[in-house]
Amino acid sequence: MGKLVVGATVVCTAAVVCGVTVLLMKHRVKNSGEWGKVEALLKDFEEKCATPVEKLKQVADAMTVEMQAGLASEGGSKLKMLISYVDNLPTGDEKGLFYALDLGGTNFRVMRVQLGGKEKRIVKHEVKEVSIPQNVMTGSSSEVLFDFIATALAEFVATEGDDFHLPPGRQRELGFTFSFPVKQLSIASGTLIKWTKGFSIEDLVGQDVVGELAKAMERAGLDVRVAALVNDTVGTLAGGRYNNPDVIAAVILGTGTNAAYVERAHAIPKWHGLLPKSGEMVINMEWGNFRSSHLPVTEYDQNLDIESLNPGEQIYEKIISGMYLGEILRRVLCRMAEEASLFGDYVPSKLKVPFVLRTPDMAAMHHDESADLKVVGNKLKDILEVPNSTLKMRKIVVELCDIITSRGARLSAAGIVGILKKLGRDTFKDGEKQRSVIAVDGALFEHYTKFRNCLKETMKELLGDAADSTVIELSNDGSGVGAALLAASHSQYTDLEES
Repeated sequence: MGKLVVGATVVCTAAVVCGVTVLLMKHRVKNSGEWGKVEALLKDFEEKCATPVEKLKQVADAMTVEMQAGLASEGGSKLKMLISYVDNLPTGDEKGLFYALDLGGTNFRVMRVQLGGKEKRIVKHEVKEVSIPQNVMTGSSSEVLFDFIATALAEFVATEGDDFHLPPGRQRELGFTFSFPVKQLSIASGTLIKWTKGFSIEDLVGQDVVGELAKAMERAGLDVRVAALVNDTVGTLAGGRYNNPDVIAAVILGTGTNAAYVERAHAIPKWHGLLPKSGEMVINMEWGNFRSSHLPVTEYDQNLDIESLNPGEQIYEKIISGMYLGEILRRVLCRMAEEASLFGDYVPSKLKVPFVLRTPDMAAMHHDESADLKVVGNKLKDILEVPNSTLKMRKIVVELCDIITSRGARLSAAGIVGILKKLGRDTFKDGEKQRSVIAVDGALFEHYTKFRNCLKETMKELLGDAADSTVIELSNDGSGVGAALLAASHSQYTDLEES
């Protein structure tokens, strides 16, 4: 009897072991099958994001064609190619005290700059940042917004120290950086086309923003003349040119993206006024709206666009700028989790929240050089609530970061080459020593090292011999100082200074 019991126990134990082994094998086979799906999705995404040199050259050519079409007529291109009315960029000779007001988001900045000419350059520079209350951003009256700004500006002017010198009998002058869509009417006037970035004050749409600011300053008892109305990209170009006379274009690569460059006035068919004395005009491209059949757009990009606040618009911006890179990563990870069990048998609920993965978090994961990719693991845990990620999972995340960032950086480089091509600066010419410097501002370019390095390497690939005479230069906070410099170069006292 005892032998029978023992025998039955052995058989039973063997059966259990066998059953567990079968289950483990099935689980491994399932895992192996699911992992195969992850790798297939990764490979498919990589292929659809591919940016070989030939494709990038086609993108650059398309950018040049769209630029020409936008210069020929209003509405002739996806690129607005806006005439900025800036025909005198700073030279370094500017002297005096100038103010700047920078409005482009939930905070605005006021600053003053004392310029000392070629020898002393920027003698002193002071900045104050002011947060705009939500009720002011979305109020029913533009007076409330501009009165709030004018009051803050008046308080700032009142703190002007002895280090700043305004010649007797002169009016203070200000450059106004207004980073919203504007139809520019002159160097110091322009009507608001529409609000973006969370602002919604309907009675200002169609009105001259400089006129409204001037009225508010008058109500605040402030005697300041607005000498220039510019957007942040044009300001960056002015700041870049002040520091380096070889700067011919500026690019913003931050939350959003845009470019501005110096065009020959006679090459702007839609310009109907007198040609400026300088023979040049700064063009605000609004290049975020560029699109071409050559852009490698995936289903993830298409879905992001459909679900965005501006479907069908800003396609280029949506695949290269800081606002969207982290969101593209989230969408790919979400699909991998749903269709290929990337994170095991469940899909993290946080992974379904749009824009939960920000581009700075993506950059931190991409830059992780630890052997176990600890930073990636911590980000997955803290942001997506994935408690136990394997090294295999983390490596997939890093590969996706690389694919998305490389595409964005390489397409940004192609856009810059398109500008150089339009200006005839994309090839090396014997005997010519022309240097082309591109001033770049924005947190994406400044802080995302792999993005910045990839962009620079791609420029070399595309330009060949001409790469030696082309420089990509960081222009930190160029837009604010740039507005003050443009107030100086378009001052009502310029002729007096020269005479």
